[in-house]
Parts: sequence; C-alpha cells; structure tokens
Amino acid sequence: MKIVHVVEAFASGIAVFINSLVENMPDDFHVIIHGERELVMKSEDVKRIFPKANVLFIRWNSAGRSISLKKDVAAFRELYSLLKGLNAEGRVDAVHLHSSKSGFLGRAVCMTLGIKNVIYTPNGAPFLIGQSIFSNTLYKILEKVGSWFGGTVVCCSLSEWKAYRELGIDATNINNGIPVKALPKARPSVKPGNGFRVITSGRIAYQKNPSLFNAIARYFEELPSFEFVWVGDGDGRPLLTAKNIQVTGWLPGEEAKALITGADVYISTAKFEGLSFAGLEALELQKPMLLTDCIGNRDMAGNGSNGDLFRSEDDAVIKIMRYFNNRPMLPVMGMHSAALCAQEFNVKSTYSQYRQLYAGS
Repeated sequence: MKIVHVVEAFASGIAVFINSLVENMPDDFHVIIHGERELVMKSEDVKRIFPKANVLFIRWNSAGRSISLKKDVAAFRELYSLLKGLNAEGRVDAVHLHSSKSGFLGRAVCMTLGIKNVIYTPNGAPFLIGQSIFSNTLYKILEKVGSWFGGTVVCCSLSEWKAYRELGIDATNINNGIPVKALPKARPSVKPGNGFRVITSGRIAYQKNPSLFNAIARYFEELPSFEFVWVGDGDGRPLLTAKNIQVTGWLPGEEAKALITGADVYISTAKFEGLSFAGLEALELQKPMLLTDCIGNRDMAGNGSNGDLFRSEDDAVIKIMRYFNNRPMLPVMGMHSAALCAQEFNVKSTYSQYRQLYAGS
C-alpha cells in the first residue's frame, strides 16, 4: 500500500508515532508531507530516525502552527496541489492526518479531491489544551466542522476517545504503542546509597507544566535524599530553578532509558497529553507512575495498581512521601506498569489496527 502522512507539527511525540508506523510497515510505501518546528527540532534531524527504504519526504512550506486565515489558505492550496499530484500518480491508497491543523486542512482537501480513505489522529484533543475558554471553544467548533468533511477520527487513548464522543464526534480508539518484551522479574532501582530519584522525560514546554514540576521539587530541596531529574530540554528550562533538579538535555535513547531505569518514580506534570511515548516507555521499564489527572495520563494509571493520579502540588508531595516511606511496594507497582504496557500498549496491536484502516477494512 501507499500511505500518505500529513503532519504540520513534525517533531516530538508525533514524529515518534509516525516513525513507529513506518518501521512496523516495511512492505508499504510512506509519503510524509510535513511542516517544520525549528524551535522544537529541525525536520532534517527528525528524518534521521526514519528508515531509508520505504519513505519519501515532501516539505509543506506553508504549514504553520497558529491560526491565520491568510497563511492557512496558502497551506490549503499547497496541500491541495501536493495531494492532487500524488493521487494522479497513483500514490494514494490512504491519507493519514496527524494533529489538529493537518486534520482540519487535510480533511477539507481530501473532500475536495474526492479522496475517501482518510484517517485523522489528533494526538491530543485540541479543544482541551487551549490557554483560554475562548481558544478551547474555537477548537471545539473547528473539530466539529472538520468532522463534516469526512474521514475517520482515531484517538490515541481511551480517555481522548471519550472526550471526542462527549463533543458529539464519532471516533474510534487505537492506543499508541511501543515495543514490549516478555515480562521480566521485578527489579529494584539501581542507585547508590539512600537516594530517591523522581524522573520525567520530554520537552520542557507549557504543555508539560515545568512550573508544577519545579514547585513539587522545591518542597524537597532541604531533604538530601531526594533528586528530581528532567530528561529533555526546551524553552521552559528557566522555570526549573529548584536546586535539587537536574536537567540532562536531550540524551541518546539508551542513556535516557538507563536514567529512567535507575529512578524510583516516573512523574508527569503535563497539563494535557494524547498518550505520551515517554510515559509508555516508563511503564515498560517498570516504573511506578505519578501522573497529573488529565486525558492521556489517566490511561497509564492502571486503576491505582501501578501508581497514582494527582490534581495539585500538595497531592503530589504527599504521594511521593508515601512512596519514599514504603519502598518495598515500588517494584511490585513497577511490575503492574509493565503488565499494563504489554496488555494495552503493544505496538504490534497499534500498527496492525492502523493497517486494517489503511486497507479500508
């Protein structure tokens, strides 16, 4: 099959998601029409993680993040021209649209061109992530209008699916997934002495709420046993001022995994998620999970068997102290994390379900 992916925000978790689909469908050909998020990651750097044999990249020059009538009309026209050309060459068996801007413009273009096999994955419900009631209301309207253009809305977590259904938009759910291994025996964290490491991973940005991470860490500043680690980087780095926080910057995959493996608890202070790949990797690495009570995070909490959700700084602090004072329970919680990952978030299930959609079945 020939699958066309359209993505404006070609960076971070969405790039990981698309790469996962491409790697696990080596017999299919993938065309990736992409924008650029230079402040996050240059597209040339993103492309290096992709296989070479079955991928063609096409730059979508007019695509932009913010809503702008003039720029979005230009992006529509450019995408129309690109998809029309690919369709005329017989290179379109399915079109997969990633994130809200691509989803809206892409569905409008596909409706205009008569392309029927269209999948839209929001990767984070946009009507829940705005910084004001006005922006969330606007996104609700745009998502409703976009649904009239056709296509199948595929949510990447059960909680995101519920949000779309509550908005009155018909959708289906295919969980994000990662490679999982056979369940190993429980393993304790590997750190010298009596240290207690709380770790997170991802871009230091508004979505991940570094201010909350900093406030939680600051409570433990005078307790030398506690160490807080943020694996990643971003424009929110100056907000991480507590003296017990270590910011590693971006690390190679194996180094990041080693740090997470050696942690006691994985924390997410995110304001919203689709379904975080960093969080899924922490599950697979047998980490107890302490997560903000938001869409996407709720799906990784395992009904409390492998960690907790929290709604405030004080709530998070209390739970961290409980983990610290009850360390023997952490490996057991970690085993529940790994079991949940294997059962619900196995990439083999993810790509097989998407491939069925691409095939029109």
